[in-house]
Amino acid sequence: MIDIGRLIRQIPTHYPFVMLDRVVEHDPARGLVAVKAVTGSEDFFEGHFPGAPVMPGVLILECLAQAAGVWLLDKADDPRHLEVVVVGIDEAKFRRPVVPGDQLRLEVSVLHRRGTLCRFDGLVRVADARVAEARLLLQVRENAATLVDATARVAPGAVIGEGVRIGPYAVVGPRVRIGARSMIDSHAVIEGDTELGEENHVFSFASIGRAPQDLKFRGEHSVLRIGHRNVIREFVTVHLGTRGGGGLTSIGDDNFLMAYAHVAHDCRIGSRTILANGATLAGHVLVEDFATVGAYSGIHQFCRVGRHAFIGGFTVATKDVLPFSKIVGNRAHIYGLNLVGLRRHGFPAATIAALRGAFRTLLQSRLNTADALTRLEAGDAVQVLEVRALVEFIRSSKRGVVLKRRGRAADETGEG
Repeated sequence: MIDIGRLIRQIPTHYPFVMLDRVVEHDPARGLVAVKAVTGSEDFFEGHFPGAPVMPGVLILECLAQAAGVWLLDKADDPRHLEVVVVGIDEAKFRRPVVPGDQLRLEVSVLHRRGTLCRFDGLVRVADARVAEARLLLQVRENAATLVDATARVAPGAVIGEGVRIGPYAVVGPRVRIGARSMIDSHAVIEGDTELGEENHVFSFASIGRAPQDLKFRGEHSVLRIGHRNVIREFVTVHLGTRGGGGLTSIGDDNFLMAYAHVAHDCRIGSRTILANGATLAGHVLVEDFATVGAYSGIHQFCRVGRHAFIGGFTVATKDVLPFSKIVGNRAHIYGLNLVGLRRHGFPAATIAALRGAFRTLLQSRLNTADALTRLEAGDAVQVLEVRALVEFIRSSKRGVVLKRRGRAADETGEG
C-alpha cells in the first residue's frame, strides 16, 4: 500500500490544501485512483460562494495534481529528498459543480514520461458522473527544503526554511528558525531562541545562540536575532541576550564574521560590518553599519563603534570609537579619518572634505572636546549629515570617545 501520509508531505501544497484522503487503486506501471471527500467545513467554501458553496475549479485540478504527485513519489527509489511540482495543465474541462457532500474519485493515468517530466491524463468523477478532466505535466525534482544530512540533529519544533542545507553532525535546537536558502555546515551548533534570516552561511564548529558568559545569567528567556546574507565562519561564537541587557543580541544583514570572532550577550551589530579573525566584542557593545573590527581586537563592554569606523588589528578599545575614524593600538589611539573606507563606499568629495575639517577641529585645534563641539555646531559643516552624526555621537557618549593621538599620523591629512 502507498504511505500517503508520508508522501503527501513532499508535495509543496500543505494543510489546509491537502486534497487526498486515501488511495483506493494503485497500478505501479500506469497510475492510481484516489478519493477526496468534500465536506461543508472546507475553508474555501466560506467565500466561494456564501449561501451557494461550490468547490473552486482550480482546487479540483489540485486534487488531480496531488494524486499524480503521490504516484510519482511512490515510484522513486528514495523519495525523502524529492518533491513534485506542476509544470503545465492542458485541455481542462469542468462538467458540473462540486458541492459539499460529494466524494471525488480522482483517476490519473500515465501518458508519457521522459526524464524528470511526466504527463498524466486526469479524470474526476462523482459516482458515475464526470465532473472534470485535464492533462497534467508534472516534474520530479530535488526537494531543497529537506537537504538535512542523516547525521545532523534537528530537534522537533525547529523551523527550517526552503532550500536550507544542514551538514553532517550539525545541531539545531527546538526553538531555532532558519530562513530560506541558508547553509549550516558540519558540526555547527545553533541553540536557544534564535532566528536566522535568509541566505546565511554558518561554517563548521560555529556556536550560535548558546547561553551567555555572564555570571548574572540565570537561565531567563532571551533571544538572538540574525538578519540576512551573513557569513559566520569557523569557531565563531554568538550568544543570547540577558535580562540586564534587554534580553536581545542582534546582528543585521550582510555581515562577515571571520573565524574565532566572538559576539557576547546583548551586543547589537548593524549591517555590512566585518569582524576579523579573533575580534572580540564584550557584552552590550554596539557596532554600527560598515564598521570594521580588526583581527584579535577587543572592544570593552558597553562601548560603541561608529559607522564606517576602522579598528586596526590587536587594538584594545575601552571608549567609544568615532564614526568614520581610524584607530589602532593598545590602548587605542586615533589616526584620523578612514579615508580609504569612505572612498571605497562612494562618499562624495564634499562630504569627505567636511569630515576632514571636523576631524581637524577635534584633533588639531587644541580645544577641549566640549569647545571643539561648540565650534563645529556653530559652523556650516554641521549642515552635512555625516558631520552632524559625528557630533551627536560624541554628545551621546557615556564612556567617552577615543581622541588620543599618537605621533604625527593624525596631525596631517588623516590618512595615517
